[in-house]
Amino acid sequence: MPSPLEISPEKLVRLIGTPKCPSLIDVRTDGDFDADPRFIPGSLRRDYRLVEDWAGEFAGRSAVVICQRGRKLSHGVAAWLRHARIPADVLEGGFEAWAEAGLSAVPASALPKRQPNGHTLWVTRARPKIDRIACPWLIRRFVDPDAVFLFVAPSEVEAVADRFDATPFDIDAPIRWSHRGERCTFDVMVEDFGLQTEPMLQLATIVRGADTSRPDLAPEVAGLLAASLGLSRMYADDHEQLQAGMLLYDAFYRWCRDATGETHNWPSAKKGA
Repeated sequence: MPSPLEISPEKLVRLIGTPKCPSLIDVRTDGDFDADPRFIPGSLRRDYRLVEDWAGEFAGRSAVVICQRGRKLSHGVAAWLRHARIPADVLEGGFEAWAEAGLSAVPASALPKRQPNGHTLWVTRARPKIDRIACPWLIRRFVDPDAVFLFVAPSEVEAVADRFDATPFDIDAPIRWSHRGERCTFDVMVEDFGLQTEPMLQLATIVRGADTSRPDLAPEVAGLLAASLGLSRMYADDHEQLQAGMLLYDAFYRWCRDATGETHNWPSAKKGA
């Protein structure tokens, strides 16, 4: 049972992917990280020895600190954060317990190079609708919460990627992050980022159906397509549309994870009817 200053892997996994997830700070040593170079989804790696220097970037947020076994490194960093008035807990058992439980982890090899200030930078075509909203949602909720997305003219995506050292995605070109056969870019990211949980795979099926005109794949495809096209008519600014789309995919993900067996019963059946 975790102490009052710890959070269990079972509780943390329920928070990951939701808007209320705390900042996840991985402070494993280089040796421990190199032995298993994967991240708990959404976590950011920081040097425990420099906690006084970087603590301020988490001001106004709560945090969970992750080391190899949930002992001295994470407890020491969490104590420093609390000293800085940042609510902080420790992952019970650390990354080791997370891995032993078989929970999702993102391979470091799948992540693009980070920019000098620490975030990943992505570029895709302007006027996003489905895949180009779903993928940023996935990245911000499970890969890099500080990821930056650039939306540009389709003909300029690759040139912008080259000039600004950004990672292109969802374009008609032989790049890593795009359609593969019948699978859409969201499918590809779910697989390559190691996020193949049952709820995520169900969501991926819905996204694929909406993005590739396959309403036969799931009953929810038509609803996602309608909502996505509606959002594209509501917002002229791509970033405003992305922000609205984050809520849409939050809702679809939570339905896939928690509510597929729930029905709505209004009007209720009258007794004796």
